[in-house]
Amino acid sequence: MSGRVYRLHSTLELPLEDVEAFLNGDPDLPTEIESIELTRRNNTLILKAVAADDNLSKYTPTAQLKASVTENRVYEEEPPRGGNPRWTDEEEEEIPSELVEFACFKGDRETVLQNTALQHPMFRVFRQIALLAEKGTLTAITEVDEDLSAHRIVEGEERPATIEVVENPSQDESGSGGVDWRDNKFISD
Repeated sequence: MSGRVYRLHSTLELPLEDVEAFLNGDPDLPTEIESIELTRRNNTLILKAVAADDNLSKYTPTAQLKASVTENRVYEEEPPRGGNPRWTDEEEEEIPSELVEFACFKGDRETVLQNTALQHPMFRVFRQIALLAEKGTLTAITEVDEDLSAHRIVEGEERPATIEVVENPSQDESGSGGVDWRDNKFISD
């Protein structure tokens, strides 16, 4: 089954250890993907598809997911949000917390899902990862055997999605949102 991914947009964030646990836990990979290589370079995480098909040249770049890695402080309980400053001698009680590394899959198509070889199978893996995320959204339009499908996952839960075909999108947007450089009083004489 071949396919393509169009209009992908992601704001997903999930703990890095959840991504690693997913990959180490024998995930249900599409038949086109033999395995997934996990590489970390500084604050960038790359999940690269390894092709199951020997006919794919070793020089052909396969699809890969790219995420930035950030550290966030996670509190065991929500810290109090006092509006009034307290000027007392008592020491503030420290709220238990820990630093957790998060994989942030944020951006549009080529920012998150790179390269076209095995792109659709890697998107199916990305959908599985999105279902684990407690924060963020994944939206995409995919094509498989000339059939378009809309995908939307919000905070780990699949939601209904539709595709809207617009005959002439320029009719709705009159172009008044930009700057008219020809009649700009600040730069014209």
